Amino acid sequence: MINAYQQYQQNAILSSPPEKLVLMLYEGALKFLKLAKKSIEERNFVEANNNIIRVEDIVIELNMSLDMNYEISKNLRSLYNFIYEKLIQANIKKDARILEEVEGILIGLKEAWQEAYLEVMKTKKAAL
Repeated sequence: MINAYQQYQQNAILSSPPEKLVLMLYEGALKFLKLAKKSIEERNFVEANNNIIRVEDIVIELNMSLDMNYEISKNLRSLYNFIYEKLIQANIKKDARILEEVEGILIGLKEAWQEAYLEVMKTKKAAL
């Protein structure tokens, strides 16, 4: 049975515009990346594996959601594939340094997307 908080989260996701969903995916990836790094530091490799796989799943979702009619999507696809390969390496080696490299890339992508999202929201408000 879904509790009230889970229902609220589910409704927030279902009612969010696509631009916001992408931002939420970046935030989730960064959250699980930090948990994976912490798990590696604590030598809890099962938990590290689980968290890295969650980041991989999010990167796959971001990659699959690209609209390939835009040139930037081709660049993002290459970047997501690079990130995915790095996550696999980090998981095999249980190497937090590789995760830090991925984290830097994801932070940059999230910040860029956040700026774009804010511009879209300003444009939508101005149109009202």
